[in-house]
Amino acid sequence: MVQLAAADVLLVTGGTGLVGSHVASQAVQRGLRVRCLVRRAAAAGFLKSLGCELVEGDLDQPESLQRAAAGATVVVHCAAKVGDWGPTEDYRRVNVEGTRALLDATLAAGSLRRWVQISSLGVYEGRDHFGTDEATPPSTVGIDGYTLTKVESELLVMRYVRERALPAVVLRPGFIYGVRDRTVLPRLLERLRSGKFAYLGDPGKLMNNTWVENLCRAVWLAIDRDHVVGEVFNIRDPRSVSKREFIETVCQAAGLKSPQKVVPLPIARLLAGLMERLWKLLGRREAPLLNSARIKFLGLNLDYSIDKAERVLGYRAEADFRDAMPAAVRDVMGVQGL
Repeated sequence: MVQLAAADVLLVTGGTGLVGSHVASQAVQRGLRVRCLVRRAAAAGFLKSLGCELVEGDLDQPESLQRAAAGATVVVHCAAKVGDWGPTEDYRRVNVEGTRALLDATLAAGSLRRWVQISSLGVYEGRDHFGTDEATPPSTVGIDGYTLTKVESELLVMRYVRERALPAVVLRPGFIYGVRDRTVLPRLLERLRSGKFAYLGDPGKLMNNTWVENLCRAVWLAIDRDHVVGEVFNIRDPRSVSKREFIETVCQAAGLKSPQKVVPLPIARLLAGLMERLWKLLGRREAPLLNSARIKFLGLNLDYSIDKAERVLGYRAEADFRDAMPAAVRDVMGVQGL
């Protein structure tokens, strides 16, 4: 058990993001000394208000990683380049090589007692899933640069566990939602408000949602429990919800009319393939409206088992999706001035 004292340093990467900000906030509430690696201190007002120590830098800046890792007892590695479009090497430079540099800096500092790697359920093969558990290996054929490099990053961490005795635990959350989401949910709301949203295939297929507070519960369990070092855990909400329930819950919270349009999955796949080829040919940097990642998110059945997390980690999710999502929607609308 990692018993943290007031002098111990808990390092959070990606502290300005959804997961990192919640981990940092809870760590401060626990009376811990929290250090956050941030790109710009000027953009880290929330972390400043918590009293966190800020280290300006990035995963591709080795000197900043040495400063961030100095004396760190626990590392919660949330930072990653996120997206569903763009050159794989751009993702690999941050998600793999950046992780390697942070691992090396942290181990060189000599004070590490736990590393918590925030991975993703996206590491599994891009197909329908019905209760897939951790016995299924991650797919090394990623559907985009993000998912491929999340697999590579996770495999790197596990190699350090075997070869360098890294005291790491890997958590694989699904679609993470909650207060302070400034990426996926805001874009989804814009799409719903425009009236252009359409389901891809059967709206009854399941989502793999993870409320950020539930994920944080898993983070603290991973820190506290020595017997889970070297383990990988799927983390999601206690109940999987359908695509339709997901969208209707968001719409209800936002006061929007629920969409009814459905694009058959074979047609959506065809359009995604055509768009991806055309976008690459034209060298466009923005993602097409449809691509393989969005087909996976909105068109496939994404049901993953959390039996191992419950049995071995002691994970018990707190809230149901219908209770947790409305607050996240209201938060986004407040930021957008709606």
